[in-house]
Amino acid sequence: MYKIYINETPLLLQDISARSKVKLNPEQVLQARYVGKQKSLFHYIDLLEKHPKVDEIRLLTTDLEKLWEDYLGLYKVIEAAGGVVTNPKGEILFIYRLDWWDLPKGKIEKGESIESAALREVEEETGCADLKLGRKLLETYHTYKLPKKGKRVLKKTYWFHMEAPLQDLTPQTEENIELAQWMSSESFFSKDRVVYRNILDVLNAHEL
Repeated sequence: MYKIYINETPLLLQDISARSKVKLNPEQVLQARYVGKQKSLFHYIDLLEKHPKVDEIRLLTTDLEKLWEDYLGLYKVIEAAGGVVTNPKGEILFIYRLDWWDLPKGKIEKGESIESAALREVEEETGCADLKLGRKLLETYHTYKLPKKGKRVLKKTYWFHMEAPLQDLTPQTEENIELAQWMSSESFFSKDRVVYRNILDVLNAHEL
């Protein structure tokens, strides 16, 4: 299964044999079968890019990799890497940027390994040093449009758990990061915060 967030709403691409029962209100889930016509994907993308009236769209297929290949063909794909960084107190390193709470991440440079990119981006965005790379958590996907050309972009982000000593942090202000802050999960979720849904997926994966 592939989960892509479009305008903060998930589009699920999944094998028809592995489909699960609808847990949400059926009226809030649009479920359809993909019959191999790539152009039909624009209908669902457009629906989610505008003001979706559903909480989730599920496209079912007998050939998941073909569906994924067709979907990728509609986007410019950018790869990024980042991490859930914890200190000896069990606190997590969060960042605050453009009114959203987030985790540090960034684009993978040409010729750079995924692991090196993850460590570099965390250090650049937060000033956190002496990072120790841990296990890979998951990969997330979300989309956006380039402001000038309107080209659709699919960002694939690789996430890792990392450990670091408790230390002062320096947010990368030139990247619009206002805060880099250590917080426990309990403290973070004790208040209403604006958080990307794929970041919640990453935090859940970290807790497993």
